[in-house]
Amino acid sequence: MSDATPKTSPAKAKRASAGHTSTPKKAPRGGRSAGATATGEGADAAPVALSVGQPAPPFRLESDDGQTYALADLAGRRIVLYFYPRDSTPGCTTEACDFRDRADAIAERGALVLGVSGDSLASHARFRAKQGLNFPLLSDPGNAVARAYGAYGPKTMYGKQTLGVIRSTFVIGADGRIEAIYAPVKVKGHAEAVLAALPGGR
Repeated sequence: MSDATPKTSPAKAKRASAGHTSTPKKAPRGGRSAGATATGEGADAAPVALSVGQPAPPFRLESDDGQTYALADLAGRRIVLYFYPRDSTPGCTTEACDFRDRADAIAERGALVLGVSGDSLASHARFRAKQGLNFPLLSDPGNAVARAYGAYGPKTMYGKQTLGVIRSTFVIGADGRIEAIYAPVKVKGHAEAVLAALPGGR
């Protein structure tokens, strides 16, 4: 199955290659902020609905490279923020390696790749070392940031409903606003689609 088509603003619309088009979601007023200290309450609530053009929810998370990454500190730079379920699982490994192989090309377009999951920093360090990943992996305890981005909620796995991380990618512009949303993500071709949709891409 092909990757989902991103939701993009008209001024920057560059559709990813083949995929179905999702209807853009309207964001509720008074969206929630997020950070490493968020409590993660409302685990059974419906995912937050974000839309292209609105400010990205703030975050501050520790990374396996020893640094702390905060959206406010990254102002002026485009971010490719992707949420994935778990380190070292087959789909997440393929996705991470696909972004690894395109990280330099993404950087040439002025963007930084950040991977986010609820795994520990130690797990991230092992995963990054084993796969030779060339971008930071951020630890999101309790999936608080994932919830704020609508990347945590009900999903179907092997035909059954479950609650967990919804594989999602958000392109955040230099102005801190969301430029594109890919959700739910199908791994095959996804990283290439993100690269192609960035300014300067094919």
